Amino acid sequence: MIREAREADVAAVVGLVHELAEYERSPELCTLTEDQLHAAVFGPEAVARCHVAEVAGEVVGCAVWFRSFSTWRGVPGIYLEDLFVRPAHRGSGLGKALLAQLAAVCAEQGYARLEWQVLDWNEPSIGFYRSLGAVPMDEWTTFRLDGEALTAFAKTAEG
Repeated sequence: MIREAREADVAAVVGLVHELAEYERSPELCTLTEDQLHAAVFGPEAVARCHVAEVAGEVVGCAVWFRSFSTWRGVPGIYLEDLFVRPAHRGSGLGKALLAQLAAVCAEQGYARLEWQVLDWNEPSIGFYRSLGAVPMDEWTTFRLDGEALTAFAKTAEG
């Protein structure tokens, strides 16, 4: 069953995000806490949404996402931050169902796109995404400022 996350799902989703960090070979970079996710999804200034895949009462997958905006199209879209299904449940259609639910949100709301990133080495996921009709945006390079570089650069702002 695919549904929107409830507050009672926060601990399970945090656990899944940490499992994803392990899978992506960067567990030390994942510092998400239950309080942080709760505030992000259910707080008064919520900035994210989450759908979960539930099997026999257990949350075994999640899609954490937020609205983006396309200046070229003039309408919102969805940026999928994390998609994860526990290994024991892969191949059962849950990942596809989570993505289909987000595509349905896009269609219902008139959003222009559903976007996400995947690590270059993650061939199983790349093949899965291509099978859905998703296309890689190879001409784009992702840039990031974080940590000390972000702090240092922020200090150059006037005002």
